[in-house]
Amino acid sequence: MQDDDFSLFQSEVKGVKPLRNDRADIGKPKPDRQQVQALRQAATVRHDVKVVDGLSDQFVIDVGPEDPLNWARDGVQESQTRKLKLGQIPFEGSLDLHGMAVEKAREILWEFLAEATRLEIRCVRVTHGKASRLDGKRPMIKSHVNTWLRQHPQVLGFTSCQAKHGGTGAVYVMLRRTMLEGRDE
Repeated sequence: MQDDDFSLFQSEVKGVKPLRNDRADIGKPKPDRQQVQALRQAATVRHDVKVVDGLSDQFVIDVGPEDPLNWARDGVQESQTRKLKLGQIPFEGSLDLHGMAVEKAREILWEFLAEATRLEIRCVRVTHGKASRLDGKRPMIKSHVNTWLRQHPQVLGFTSCQAKHGGTGAVYVMLRRTMLEGRDE
């Protein structure tokens, strides 16, 4: 019976050439993890344009020197916005962006808001100034701050300050808190 199996096998493999390589093909080689990590990191760095944490200057809302600023994210209660506007929510931190270049102001504003969020601060004041530019155009920092605050994920709303805190040259900014007293949305 063994002879029958052997002869049957020989007849089935007649004309087949043996393989020259005695190693199995295990697919493509595994990538070098360090090289892949280095490539990923290099791909995330842009050398030509400096972008700070998603705050865009692509479309800046132009505002006048005396224009009051007022904005609230959808879902923020009107009573909270009213209290903010009346200065009834005390601010626990203040930032002055007077005279700064736009790029520097953006970096400092982002860092300031990140720190305030980390400390679970409810309200801060940002002084942007309202001076007209020499070229006759609208105030640059005020217009940019108005645009940036709308983009920041932790900002629930903002409004121009009471006169004693800077009037239309500053804003109260209400921030989202997540840990101390539940969510503020």
